[in-house]
Amino acid sequence: MIHKKSWHRRSLWVGVTVLGTIALGWLPALASPDDAPAQGGDVAKDDSAKVDDAKDDSKVDYAKQVQPLLAKRCYECHGPKKQKGALRLDVRSAAMRGGELGPAIVPDKSGESLMIKAVSGESDDVEKMPQDGDPLTAEEVKLLRDWIDQGAAWPEDSGQPIKDNRDHWAFKAPQRPDVPKVKNEAWPRGDIDRFILARLEKEGLTPSPEADKAMLLRRLSLDLIGLPPTIAELDTFLADSSADAYEKQVERLLRSPHYGERWGRHWLDAARYADSDGFEKDKSRLIWFYRDWVIGAFNRDLPYDQFVIEQLAGDQLPNATQDQIVATGFLRNSMINEEGGIDPEQFRMEAMFDRMD
Repeated sequence: MIHKKSWHRRSLWVGVTVLGTIALGWLPALASPDDAPAQGGDVAKDDSAKVDDAKDDSKVDYAKQVQPLLAKRCYECHGPKKQKGALRLDVRSAAMRGGELGPAIVPDKSGESLMIKAVSGESDDVEKMPQDGDPLTAEEVKLLRDWIDQGAAWPEDSGQPIKDNRDHWAFKAPQRPDVPKVKNEAWPRGDIDRFILARLEKEGLTPSPEADKAMLLRRLSLDLIGLPPTIAELDTFLADSSADAYEKQVERLLRSPHYGERWGRHWLDAARYADSDGFEKDKSRLIWFYRDWVIGAFNRDLPYDQFVIEQLAGDQLPNATQDQIVATGFLRNSMINEEGGIDPEQFRMEAMFDRMD
C-alpha cells in the first residue's frame, strides 16, 4: 500500500520530469538558425516590419475600444432610448450629424470636436460630460482623441436609417393651411365647412340635409351637458329668429353647472374617482369634495396648467386656499386594499404606480 504523502511526492516528481523533457525537446526549435537575426539588409527589413507592427498597434479600433467606452459612459443619455440635446452616439450618421450644439465629432480634428471638449472639460462653453458619474480618465480621453485624429473610422450604419426626431410635428410651429377649393360654393358657411366638403366631394358624397332647429338644439344640449333640452328651452329657441340664436344657446349651455358634470366625468374616470376603496372590503370613501372641485374647475374654465398643479401640489402653493387643498384629493383616488393577508408595502407601491399612470 502506497502512503498518501508518498504518492503525492511521486506524482509531483513524474510531472516535473515530463515537463522538463518537453521543454528540452523545444529548445532546438527555439534556437533554430532560421530564427537568428539576419545580416545586412535583412536586419533593416526586419526592423521595418517591427515599426509597421507598432503603427498597427497604435491604431484605435472602434469596435473593440471606442464603442464599449461610449456604451459604458455615454449611451445612457445619448443612446437609443434617450438623446439629450438631440445627440445620439450609438449610430454613425446621427453622431456625425451631431445635436443642438453642432457636430460632436470632426474627423481628423479632435481639437474642434465637441465630444473631446465635453469629456476633457477644457472648454468653458461646453458642459463637462458625463453629467452623472465619474469623469473619463486621462487614458479614456486620449483614446477618443487618437480615434478622432486618426479619422474617426466607424463601420457604416446597418438596417433602417435613424429618424430625426427634430422633424416631429410637435416641434414645428403651426401654420395655417390653404383652404381647399370646392365645387358647391353655396354649401360652406365657413372655412372648416370647405375642408369637410372637399373630402366629401373627393369620396363622391354629398352633405346630409340640414337638421331642423329642434334636432340641432337636442344635439347641442346632449353634447355640452349630456341632457336633452326641456320643453321651455326648446320653445325659446324656436321662437328666436335672430341671426345669433344658435350662439346664444351655446353660451347658455356653457354657463350651465351641468357642463362641468358632463365633461369633468372624463377626468374623474382617468383619476380613478370612486366613492369606495375597491378590493374585497370596498369600504365607503368620502371624497366627493374632490369630485365637486373638478366639476367647478371645468365650469370656471380653469387653465389646464393650473388644473394640474393644484391637484398635484395645491397644499404647497403660497397661501393655499381650501379649494386648492381639496384639489390634492387627486392623490388619494387609488384603490386601497385592507384584506387580512396582504403585504401593506406591496399595495402602497401599487397605489403609487397607479397614481402615476
